[in-house]
Amino acid sequence: MADLTSTFVGIKSPNPFWLASAPPTDKAYNVERAFKAGWGGVMWKTLGEDGPPVVNVNGPRYGAIFGGDRRLIGMNNIELITDRELQLNLREIKQVKKDWPDRAVVVSLMVPCEEDAWKTILPVVEETGADGIELNFGCPHGMSERGMGAAVGQVPEYIEMVTRWCKQNTNMPVIVKLTPNISDIRYPARAAHAGGADAVSLINTINSIVSVDLSTFAPNPAIDGKGTHGGYCGPAVKPIALNMVAEIARDPETRGLPISGIGGISNWRDAAEFIALGAGNVQVCTAAMVYGFKIVEEMISGLSNWMDEEGHKSIDDFVGRAVPNVTDWQYLNLNHITKAKIDQDLCIKCGRCHIACEDTSHQAIMATKNNVAGAERHFEVMEDECVGCNLCVLTCPVENCITMNPLEAGVIDERTGKVVQKDYANWTTHPNNPGAS
Repeated sequence: MADLTSTFVGIKSPNPFWLASAPPTDKAYNVERAFKAGWGGVMWKTLGEDGPPVVNVNGPRYGAIFGGDRRLIGMNNIELITDRELQLNLREIKQVKKDWPDRAVVVSLMVPCEEDAWKTILPVVEETGADGIELNFGCPHGMSERGMGAAVGQVPEYIEMVTRWCKQNTNMPVIVKLTPNISDIRYPARAAHAGGADAVSLINTINSIVSVDLSTFAPNPAIDGKGTHGGYCGPAVKPIALNMVAEIARDPETRGLPISGIGGISNWRDAAEFIALGAGNVQVCTAAMVYGFKIVEEMISGLSNWMDEEGHKSIDDFVGRAVPNVTDWQYLNLNHITKAKIDQDLCIKCGRCHIACEDTSHQAIMATKNNVAGAERHFEVMEDECVGCNLCVLTCPVENCITMNPLEAGVIDERTGKVVQKDYANWTTHPNNPGAS
């Protein structure tokens, strides 16, 4: 059987599934339940400096977007870092690590951007026996308005500076949590790397307002008639997270920097995709909040079964395997042609493919009907007009009814601008090829 044991920046855990720093990891009670369910590790909910506790709102903290079947697509939260006393958290962390020595316990930290503040908190966290720290440079709401969280994560110079402070004042591995609320994720990742970070984790939540109550005209969630921007997470952010993970993994300046993948991971397949794009492990939050801690059982069994089927003996066997296949648009092969094909036995004659193509695409699906009462409509792809965009595949309600089939290599006809099936002997140097040397 596949070995799911994970070693991330020297931190060992029985599997690569960790809970992200969030409400599920706010206290020992939750973390112990998580470990009993099978989670390999946790990022303890973000601790702040010693002093008056942070005050969270006593009211709705979450907003959500649902699919037609009431399935949660995305969730927004306005909750701040832990509102429990620092010393209480530290005592619980120490006890949990003692009781669960085989699980990863990493502590998320957020204090003012002052060297003394970091020098003060690092030794008391290290004394707990925690496996490492995660610098929360990602939170986009509340704390960022106080000069912390994403306010630091959006300034590469601050990231490098604080990371260097931490590396100079602790022996624990330092993981830097990055904000996605930035134009190019490579710059903060490079800054963390330059500051000596052992790893980066991403993505944190995306700045958002998920909806407006059209009766009260207040954003949701609303507190006494007022709302604010919050952090967006859940399945909807997964594509954004995958891209950012891949950008760091393939950037020459950060290549080899360990990555902990976060963002919309709901099942084993999501996790495998993050790992294939360069993540050494993954962190989960929203899925656990929606479905409970036992969701990890499916993640463990699903990943193990897939690895057995594919012949992967360990996680390391496929970390980053997809990275070489991520490229820039200019290097895509324009000599490659696919055409849509409709399986008439599976087609339910709904016409969605036809109207989508006719109204918004390339008018490549012909609709015909015999002049016989009760006759069914018939839909057929006109290959000469089909550009292989696959919009019809995405709109068809029947799985595998429409497929994209590769044809012979083609090139662009300079007169019409369309791809034609004609092979140039020297396509790699042909002027129509944007990747030609």
